[in-house]
Amino acid sequence: MKPVCFALAAAIAALSGIGRFDAPAAAQPAAPKPLPLVYVLSTGGTISGRGASSTSLAEYKSGALLGEEIVAGVPEIKQVADVKVEQVANVSSTEITVAHWLTIAKRINTIFSSDPKAAGVVVTHGTSTLEETAYFLNLTVRHDRPVVLVGSMRPASAISADGPLNLLNAIRTAASADARGKGVLVVLNDEINSARDATKTNTYRVETFRAPELGLLGYVDADRVSFYRASTKRHTVRSEFDVAALANLPQVEILYSYVQPSAALVPTLVAAGVKGIVFAGTGAGGLSGCRRLRPCRPRRVRFSSDRAAPATDASSRRASTTRSA
Repeated sequence: MKPVCFALAAAIAALSGIGRFDAPAAAQPAAPKPLPLVYVLSTGGTISGRGASSTSLAEYKSGALLGEEIVAGVPEIKQVADVKVEQVANVSSTEITVAHWLTIAKRINTIFSSDPKAAGVVVTHGTSTLEETAYFLNLTVRHDRPVVLVGSMRPASAISADGPLNLLNAIRTAASADARGKGVLVVLNDEINSARDATKTNTYRVETFRAPELGLLGYVDADRVSFYRASTKRHTVRSEFDVAALANLPQVEILYSYVQPSAALVPTLVAAGVKGIVFAGTGAGGLSGCRRLRPCRPRRVRFSSDRAAPATDASSRRASTTRSA
């Protein structure tokens, strides 16, 4: 081929892109996966407490930190969830009331009803009454998305405070798809317990929450949230309790049985207008003659054939149950 032909062919090839090798375009980075949204409802308690020194493990002020401060103190939370914090109370858990319960339950139900992006809710709470609040919510939250109660045994100011990791693990659990439908959960010390079974067993130890009869539900490990069992009893969406229209609850008191208990408190409570009295009896709910709404004179107590309450001037009923009911 003549040189001019070579030159003409090269020019045409250059203009048309023939014979040109283009390096592959750099791969575009994948868009980051959105983090789950978790609400944190803060109520106070030891997890928000501060003592006079780092070794003040028993003497401290609950509620010294607000929920926003607790969450901000755990920057690792930003890696696992987007968090919205609400301060619904700021008290020691010994000061939690039924009014607080209703507020928390209604707020959780509103969050789940109004925000479809909410993966779950965490409630920070003092440990003294944490199990009671958890059990109440287990019966009154009307959704199957996770609700996790979390607290700590050491205040935020303590050496080796357990609150930060407990909070991170609670948020990870609330964001976990595996936690859905498990009912209200209690997360402390890397352990997941059911609200139905959990009870505080020790005043100081970080492993205080236990389910003595049935055991815990799972663990929160560094790499995953793992469940090994679930409660088969009714809770949350299958519960018959709905507090949406309630402004308060009837006053019910508890009396414990022991050797030769006094019955003096019974008429006192009735006169005070309580709507019910729960007798925490011995054995399978047995009551001594002293507690059958009369003094210790069994000959004056009459029972019906179906073992209902003894005959008294006041209207009363007796029911026997266990936690497995």
